[in-house]
Amino acid sequence: MSIDKETVKHVAHLARIELQPNELEKISGQLHDILGFIDKISTLDIEKITPASHILPISNVLRDDLPHKSLPVEKALENAPSKKGSFFSVPKIIE
Repeated sequence: MSIDKETVKHVAHLARIELQPNELEKISGQLHDILGFIDKISTLDIEKITPASHILPISNVLRDDLPHKSLPVEKALENAPSKKGSFFSVPKIIE
């Protein structure tokens, strides 16, 4: 499979992305390489390979959700850009 600059230009237009000529050249080359690699992979015999959802044998490690002491208000507001009393102060966003 191959991709030409006109296809990249068309997709960029559909995505409302403005590409400079040097970017168009670079991205076209990168996509060409990616598609070439996919073509190469598709030629491999994978019938004896077990499908995997992840390349590494890892799983999520979650901690128990146990209640614990909360952060003190002063510490929570320590780096707040704006505060009012013991609350964060944010600009009004609803008219």
